[in-house]
Amino acid sequence: MSIEIKASNAPHFPLPFSHALRAGDFVYVSGQVGVDPETRELVGDSIEAQTIQSVRNIESILQAAGLTLDHVIKVNAHLSCLSDSPAYNKAYETLFSKPYPTRTTVQSGLGNYLIEIDVIAYAPTRRGEIG
Repeated sequence: MSIEIKASNAPHFPLPFSHALRAGDFVYVSGQVGVDPETRELVGDSIEAQTIQSVRNIESILQAAGLTLDHVIKVNAHLSCLSDSPAYNKAYETLFSKPYPTRTTVQSGLGNYLIEIDVIAYAPTRRGEIG
């Protein structure tokens, strides 16, 4: 059984998906792109700007679940161009703290979006407190 999590301050799209689902101790956040939650317009044309906004959108969804980025244990990132990886890593490093979540980064066709990020969060503890 899962519980739907809706965030009023995260982007809403007329598509068939939930912002997030909580299943037991885990929260699965749907992929977020670098758009402003109110306008659904891209926040910029750089991987850094879109990465920051994507993670801010994830953060809003996690807050609706009573969690923070420190609860994230897994990050899946889809980049339009793998050549953006160094700039993505630089932005990522400012958004997440050590110990960093586990991560997968792949190249995907995303149209106008430079990045889409989804995460898995573990609700009972924050990274660094496990084990």
